[in-house]
Amino acid sequence: MKTTDSKKKAAPKQSTKKSTEIKPKKDAASGLTELFEDGLKDIYWAEKALTKALPLMAKNATSADLIEALNSHLTETEEHVSRLEKVFELIGKKASAKKCDAMEGLIEEGKGILEETESGVVRDAGIIAASQKIEHYEIATYGTLRQFAETLGLAEAASILELTLDEEKGADKKLTEVAVNAVNLEAAEAD
Repeated sequence: MKTTDSKKKAAPKQSTKKSTEIKPKKDAASGLTELFEDGLKDIYWAEKALTKALPLMAKNATSADLIEALNSHLTETEEHVSRLEKVFELIGKKASAKKCDAMEGLIEEGKGILEETESGVVRDAGIIAASQKIEHYEIATYGTLRQFAETLGLAEAASILELTLDEEKGADKKLTEVAVNAVNLEAAEAD
């Protein structure tokens, strides 16, 4: 007696999905030095863009402490641009910028907050939130670049990047203090 199997084994499905591997561009980095240089170009663009964005944020803030923090960080940011130019010089490269999509998006998000809030403490809270996102991006970037420089034996470049990293952390801390000690409390009262 023959038995038939009512459940036939299905043939393995052929994947219709395309490969998720992204093909590198022709000028893609092939070593840590090139990746380091590319990161420098990226943050150089970002810092230069911030020298234009920070005054806009300060002009739209109402908290004296927030305005002072933003203006102070603008002065630091201008120095960060100069330091990056020094790092380029140390590695024998001309300072050049490569558009930073992340920073462009963060700056646009900050502008969106200005459009979506009324002038006052609620907008100030939004400006702090947007500014801290930017600071966290910069902290991550400078931390990575400092580590790349150390790994590549670029002690002076690493030291310069460490100095900027410390200032970015300080700016983030100052924004937190302004938020926690005044702006967020006042914004909550507006509810």
